[in-house]
Amino acid sequence: MRVNILSIFPEFFDSPLRAGLMARAVEKGLLGFSLIDPRDFAQDRHRSVDDRPYGGGPGMVMTPGPLARALRSVPEPGRMLALTPRGRPLDQALARELSAQEALTLVCGRYEGLDERLFELFPLEPVSVGDFVLNGGEAAALCLVEAVARLLPEFMGHGDSGLEESFSEGLLEYPQYTRPEEFEGLRVPEVLTAGDHAGIAAWRRRRSLEATLRQRPELLSGARLDAADLGALKALRPAGLGRNLYLALVHGPVLNKFGEIVTVSLTNLDLHDISRVSRSYRLGGMYALTPLEDQRALAESLIGHWLEGAGGRANPDRAKALAQVRVMDCLDSAVNDLERVSGQRPRLVATSARPVESAVHAAPAEVRQWLESSPVLLVLGTGHGLAPEIVDRADAVLRPLRWMDAYNHLSVRSAASVIVDRLLGDVY
Repeated sequence: MRVNILSIFPEFFDSPLRAGLMARAVEKGLLGFSLIDPRDFAQDRHRSVDDRPYGGGPGMVMTPGPLARALRSVPEPGRMLALTPRGRPLDQALARELSAQEALTLVCGRYEGLDERLFELFPLEPVSVGDFVLNGGEAAALCLVEAVARLLPEFMGHGDSGLEESFSEGLLEYPQYTRPEEFEGLRVPEVLTAGDHAGIAAWRRRRSLEATLRQRPELLSGARLDAADLGALKALRPAGLGRNLYLALVHGPVLNKFGEIVTVSLTNLDLHDISRVSRSYRLGGMYALTPLEDQRALAESLIGHWLEGAGGRANPDRAKALAQVRVMDCLDSAVNDLERVSGQRPRLVATSARPVESAVHAAPAEVRQWLESSPVLLVLGTGHGLAPEIVDRADAVLRPLRWMDAYNHLSVRSAASVIVDRLLGDVY
């Protein structure tokens, strides 16, 4: 593979590309590098490669001329990549994809970035190594080169080395140990010294699953898992953040289609479906709130059919879901009950199908942080949404699910499912 690197600091690469496995790969002819300085293609005596941005603002922008001439000087550029925070994330799948190329050309930006016209003139693919800002693209280019190079045949020396590392199967790697067998009172796990290869493989797999579940649970959805893995994950899975999340389904005060404050009737489907969401994601529980006494009696009757009557005997799973529902008259009652149960005053997070300009908005990631230390009561409205008096008392409001679209008319049952999954997803 030939790698062309465009950088105004080509000396940045002197040591990394001449050390360890990278140096051996160059010696064996597996890799070849060309370092190209855009300053060599500048056309003024100062060798300028940057200028002030149009429209004003801080910093400088790399001018298109020197970079365009530098790119056109490369005889076989192959796939062209620009290292930038706005690009496609560099992951193992992309590294594998790039390792099949005969040539790569990497453009290392500096200052405030590249003139946008370069992306229109050349097939430059933006690639990012993470959600953070570096001084330039050089360090990012090294990450990409190393991730790609170690996937080339013969680069690692041992054919299995690349296969057993983190992300090769969508999982983080298991812990590694070497001599001495005991160090400062800590011993190597006995299974690794017993000579039982099947036992070692099982231990490593379990520890890999455990590390992934604990540190990067989102990776599990794309990992290759068999029935034994799934069983192990169920045993390993902690109680999760869901235990601190509670749902409140408000039937009054809510809005009708004319914007009037009303109380609407309970529906059997809402109780069933939202309680099943609560049970599936192992939430703390659910409150069905209505100020109407006859509606509370109806709810209790419906729930009783499943908990104590024939419904529960016929469908125990449905009974487990509805057992999480508490029927109360108002939001204050639910807040007080939750404080009694958890020992903490819950944070209130309201939901709305319409933008609430006066509200403090919270992103799902922020709510997840709250769940790590305190209970959160997620307030859902029936009818045409929560009354302003409910929204105004919330600590924060989640953005509408389809906030960039004009049509945003999901049922409260559907909305509850989507919102809970966005809040908890792979971490419940």
